Amino acid sequence: DEPRFQKAGFINQGAVREYAEELIEQYDVRSGQGPITIARSMSGGNQQKAIIARELDREKPLVVAVQPTRGLDVGAIEYIHGQLVAERDKGRAVLLASLELDEVMNLSDRILVMYEGEIVGEFDPKQTNVQELGLYMAGAKRMEEGGRPA
Repeated sequence: DEPRFQKAGFINQGAVREYAEELIEQYDVRSGQGPITIARSMSGGNQQKAIIARELDREKPLVVAVQPTRGLDVGAIEYIHGQLVAERDKGRAVLLASLELDEVMNLSDRILVMYEGEIVGEFDPKQTNVQELGLYMAGAKRMEEGGRPA
């Protein structure tokens, strides 16, 4: 629906290809046939980079990243973490939902733990540890109204 990619209801293939080439270059997406590569034929890391490129380029005020590094190699994980931190540093809100506690601890400014659909704890990652978070995640602990452990 974006005007730069269509005219009178027809897709401007040249504009789409040019845009894809820009994102491939900017986000270092390794694709065998450049902008005409089918995403499912790329490695998992490059598929994730392509998704990150598409979503971050839209410059929305909120980025929602759910398990953004699941199943990726170390290099791709570092790259995606860097992109999420860069978006935060630009002033965009980043909501990270992950089961990887190290990822949560390293990327977060604030951590909310949910258990059975309720927020049971709020933490500063600099003042908590993985063991404490695990207790809240398992439902063994929860916060009271005033922010103190129950």
